[in-house]
Amino acid sequence: MPIVADAAADVHRLKRITARFLAWVLPNTLLGRLSVVMVLGVIVTQLAGGLIWAAQLRTKSEGETRIAAQHLAHSASGAIRYFMSLPANYRPIMIQQLREMGGTRFFVNANSRAIPVQPIAANSLADIATATTAQTLKDDLPFLPEFRLAFVWPDELVVSGDGSKIADLPDRWVQHILLSQPNPAPVLVIQAQIEPDQWLYLAALMPNPYFLDSSNPLSVDRLVLQGLSLAVILLLSILVVRWTTRPLAALSDAAEAFGKGETVPALPETGSREFVKTARAFTAMRERIKRYLEDRERLFVSISHDLRTPITRLKLRSELLDDETLRNGFHDDLDELDMMVKGALQSVKDSDIHENRTEVKLDALIGRMIRDARMAGQIVAFEPSDVTVMAKPFALKRAIGNLFDNAMHYGEKVEISTRRHTMVDNDTVEICIRDHGPGVPEDALGGLYQPYLRLPHGREKNAGGMGLGLGIARNIIQAHGGELVLANHPEGGLQATILLPAR
Repeated sequence: MPIVADAAADVHRLKRITARFLAWVLPNTLLGRLSVVMVLGVIVTQLAGGLIWAAQLRTKSEGETRIAAQHLAHSASGAIRYFMSLPANYRPIMIQQLREMGGTRFFVNANSRAIPVQPIAANSLADIATATTAQTLKDDLPFLPEFRLAFVWPDELVVSGDGSKIADLPDRWVQHILLSQPNPAPVLVIQAQIEPDQWLYLAALMPNPYFLDSSNPLSVDRLVLQGLSLAVILLLSILVVRWTTRPLAALSDAAEAFGKGETVPALPETGSREFVKTARAFTAMRERIKRYLEDRERLFVSISHDLRTPITRLKLRSELLDDETLRNGFHDDLDELDMMVKGALQSVKDSDIHENRTEVKLDALIGRMIRDARMAGQIVAFEPSDVTVMAKPFALKRAIGNLFDNAMHYGEKVEISTRRHTMVDNDTVEICIRDHGPGVPEDALGGLYQPYLRLPHGREKNAGGMGLGLGIARNIIQAHGGELVLANHPEGGLQATILLPAR
């Protein structure tokens, strides 16, 4: 059982590491992720196709080289047999006649010993051609005591024992075996010992003189061509992905702006059929929500306003009651009802502040509140931080003001701090307001946002409050795309933390 548990833990750890690696490597945006996937897919496909194509081309080149080497070896075997059949004193005469006639496929020379030559650098196709030619010569001429083969570049090709090079010979002698301009081709040199102290020297080009070029399927020219085609495919892929995801980004921006209460233009109904349907559905949903909110607001304001008239009439009628205790009871209930109606109207008024976002300097906004509080004898600690945030100025002032007023009512001292957190995808502004009061029971923190909810110590400190400030503040902050967090400070008192996007 412990072994099984350890294996499961290792698998879970591996999955977690893999997930973290993918989260670190892959971009956060849909455009970035689709682009990465498509780019990797195209690159892998191109590499796999290139490797398969290179392997096939190499196999084809090796087969063609073997066939060409066999053909050349058979021709060389015939030439060697011919010169072996001639008397020794006739061979130089025949070689000279062949040269004067313009040469043949082979440059032929007779030497008393094998001529040292400088072979070309190691090459797989050259090795295959040399080995195939040697094997064919052995099969055709098994009686030859010795022969030597090598590929040599034309400018380094020595043809005789005195060190003469092929470039020193007349052009008509070597016109069939020499390709030096503009691209030199390697020459195959075959030296066969036909008699003691008699070596026949044969030099010839392969049927495909530039067969060595196919030894490297991934040459610079081919790589450049593959690179250009890959770049074009990747560019088109990225453009297609961007064209596909751009409407989704517009939809996301419109949804975010609508959630923050901003006015945005209608989404263009262009693009793919799926996006057009989504844009129409979003526009219809936005209009329904706007009508619902407007109708609810009008209904709420109308009811709250209309209730004030009967409340006033009831107060007047209660004055006609003779029983003072009953009259005072009516007055208290009506005052409480009137306070609730006023609170409801104030809540709608404070939460629905129509204004545009602008850059707000928190030092100036909070500084004005602190000056008024200090003039009233309150102790407030605050250090300027030169932090700015994009927000609705009056709405943000209302939210911070409600939290600041609560801190002054319920604490002996208030501390305010602002700072900016720089993150990978977004910057966040943090505003902390801490009082030095008794704090709030942990089980009551979750219900502080409920309307008209007031804790016992709150009623003692501020009898005129209605319990709507925290709810209004949270609504305003959420409309800005932020969050309000309430928690007891470790050293005592309640701390309200406002988290807002900097942009």
